[in-house]
Amino acid sequence: MSDRESDRRVPSAGGDGEGGGVAVLRQDDVAVPTHQVVAPDGSYDAAAVPDLSEEELLDLYRWMVTDRVFSRRMVNIQRRGELGTFGSTRGQEASIVGSAFTLEPQDWLYVGRAWTPMFMRGASMDDMIRFWRGIEEGQQAFAKQNSQIAISIGSHVPLVSGLAWGMQLDDADAVATAYIGDGATSTGAAHEGINLAGALSLPALFFCQNNGYAISMPADEQTGAKTLAQRALAYGIDAIRVDGQDVLAVYDAVQTARERVKDGTPVFVESVTYRLDAHTTSDDPTRYRDEEEVAEWEAKDPIERYRSFLESEGLWSEIDHDAVVADVEAEFDEALATANEMAERRVAEIFAYVYDELPPELARQQEAFEALLEERPEMYDYIEQRPKG
Repeated sequence: MSDRESDRRVPSAGGDGEGGGVAVLRQDDVAVPTHQVVAPDGSYDAAAVPDLSEEELLDLYRWMVTDRVFSRRMVNIQRRGELGTFGSTRGQEASIVGSAFTLEPQDWLYVGRAWTPMFMRGASMDDMIRFWRGIEEGQQAFAKQNSQIAISIGSHVPLVSGLAWGMQLDDADAVATAYIGDGATSTGAAHEGINLAGALSLPALFFCQNNGYAISMPADEQTGAKTLAQRALAYGIDAIRVDGQDVLAVYDAVQTARERVKDGTPVFVESVTYRLDAHTTSDDPTRYRDEEEVAEWEAKDPIERYRSFLESEGLWSEIDHDAVVADVEAEFDEALATANEMAERRVAEIFAYVYDELPPELARQQEAFEALLEERPEMYDYIEQRPKG
């Protein structure tokens, strides 16, 4: 019997016969525990705390506050008509910051709902505001930090696997990381990208924020799997499930994942968290979730949980929360003023950024469009621009 034939006959707990019965592997036969360091009530096992310096522990708090303030301010300016739309991250701060805190500057990062990891790498808030205004200079600036934002759901997963493949061929000392939501795991692109990583043992890390809903679709209605993490096993990659409201647990989980990725095993991390705000500012979550559920998750506030930990460690006295908020507010004010200085775009820029050399047909269309505007300047009244975009 070949090794491959032998592998097909591995018995399981689901088998129901003695000596020759059909082996059936069930969902319940695969248990994926949820890693946690700090419990919702603030209690924790000191031995389980990751090996971080006091300053690093304080930085985790500062970055989580940065994430929350930035989301609040972006929602506010969107409501004033200064952005087209925005996706808040309120409630997911521990998941976002804890994961990004483990990554190295040479690692590539493609994010979905996560903006602060890019600030942690040196991206500016004014570039982020430009990005959300649809201005290409914002996205171009992110590439300098080995970072990109992907808006279309799941589309960046094959890109991350392809990038990881290149890293593998170059023997690079880095990993490629995709931040995705639970909804992205339902896309064909995610299947293709994760499967490729498993088949080729690529240095790819898939960090999935299971934030409860893919817009209005509950996570538990997207799959028959008990957890999103266990789906990774079918792709031949390792799986970790972590309490996404516990910043230390997320850090610990993703640090472990990165080490395994560097050793040649791609890893899928499911971070169980919750988006307290709407999917985007164009969404109305009251249509598909009730107030009791939101209140339950409000009580699991990741920032408050981490504050309890800092108090227990005697580190809270080193934090001036109001000063941290004031610093972020001032940074945002300055960034908004800088972003507002950008002139409105010219019509010609509609054609400028797709091809290195403009094809003849597009050149003809541009010429015709500009001639129309010159002949009938009243047409400008029908051209809608995003603010400063």
